[in-house]
Amino acid sequence: MKNKVLITTIIDEKFMQKALGLLRERAEVRLNPYRRALTEDELITQLKGIDAVFAGGDPFTARVIDSADSLKVIARDGVGLDRVDLNAATKKDVVVTITPAVCESVADLAFGLLIAVARKVFIADRCVRAHEWNLREKFVGRDVHGATLGIIGLGRIGSFMAKRAKAFNVRVLAYDPYVSAEKAEALGVELFNLENLLRESDIVTIHAPLTEEARGLIGEREFNIMKRGAFLINTARGAIIDEKALYRALTTGRLAGAGLDVLTAEPPLPDNPLLKLENVILTPHMGNDTLEAFERLSMEAATDILRVLEGRRPLHPANPEVLEKLHLT
Repeated sequence: MKNKVLITTIIDEKFMQKALGLLRERAEVRLNPYRRALTEDELITQLKGIDAVFAGGDPFTARVIDSADSLKVIARDGVGLDRVDLNAATKKDVVVTITPAVCESVADLAFGLLIAVARKVFIADRCVRAHEWNLREKFVGRDVHGATLGIIGLGRIGSFMAKRAKAFNVRVLAYDPYVSAEKAEALGVELFNLENLLRESDIVTIHAPLTEEARGLIGEREFNIMKRGAFLINTARGAIIDEKALYRALTTGRLAGAGLDVLTAEPPLPDNPLLKLENVILTPHMGNDTLEAFERLSMEAATDILRVLEGRRPLHPANPEVLEKLHLT
């Protein structure tokens, strides 16, 4: 009998035809019937008899994973693991994989937000559309070239961000307690502790995973340490920032602007005060939403799903300790 693969990611089918074709050659494929992230109860129902999942933002909690009767692999459509209980998956010998093919696309968006915020591109766009052409003082921004950029999290995306910044003759600092001095040196990055990075940087960009240590990492105290008139970019996870403290920093002039692809509540509640600020650019968690990224990540996910189902090691495991227990070759 063919293995059964459930696709819960809400990426449109037309962007992953090659991956779906590859999976359908060797497995029975079922698509997300809801076209949105599934709830825990929906996942528990849908996972019955399922061997593998190509997952989106669905909550793979311990309850969900423990209920699965055949599950062998969860392939995430990105690199974030805050929606998967990795400990529960590991305990049940379920392989979890990621798709690092999205990382360069996320870095592209982060750098685009950086330039757009610093140069007030969206404010200028709105003014031109309103026939307000001669408000030049309103459009006066800040140079990106020659600035100091502080990167929080020097993993795959943070590293790509550093490479882009170097092309703009930017001094790059990084805070990441898990990165070696050798890796930082190879990237031309100076390693700092968090407080000194915030104090030195003209622009701070966040690329850290959402762990319990990272939740609320940037709050009132951290904003008060930052340079007055600095900019903040976040394409990681909204909960890393205290949004109330961010709002105060943006309205008091402590921060000059922010570019946010992620928020604590997504979509944002209608009364979220950040929605009303002119010095904030908001995008709908679209960091990896490019045609090329969708094609690459779906192929990565499909390849790793099939490798696990065929008894082979996946290329991008998030819990490699399971591979040894399962004797994947």
